[in-house]
Amino acid sequence: MNKETLLKHTRSYEDSLVTRLQDPELATAYLETALEAYEVDGNTDALLLALSHVAKAQGGIGQLAKRTAVSREQLYEILDSHQAPRLDRWLAVLSALGFRVRLEQVKATPEPVPLP
Repeated sequence: MNKETLLKHTRSYEDSLVTRLQDPELATAYLETALEAYEVDGNTDALLLALSHVAKAQGGIGQLAKRTAVSREQLYEILDSHQAPRLDRWLAVLSALGFRVRLEQVKATPEPVPLP
């Protein structure tokens, strides 16, 4: 089988992921996992990529911009940023995607997390 035939009959991993993330329960689990990983490693890029995937699953950045007070250009900047987005913008994006942040008491005293 040649490369062109293979590419014609397969989908990219990201396309497949975005399709699966149209399921609200899977999208919730995906974002929860990304947030838990962020708590461990502080990798903002991975967390923003997860938000971007869920946004694509829900109609894309254009649709997300219509549901927020943030322009499409600003959303691209937020989701592609190598800096941590402001909390108010991050919460606006999550809210527009149909999520909210909830606090949970941890049982053990966590180790200090360094701020970026």
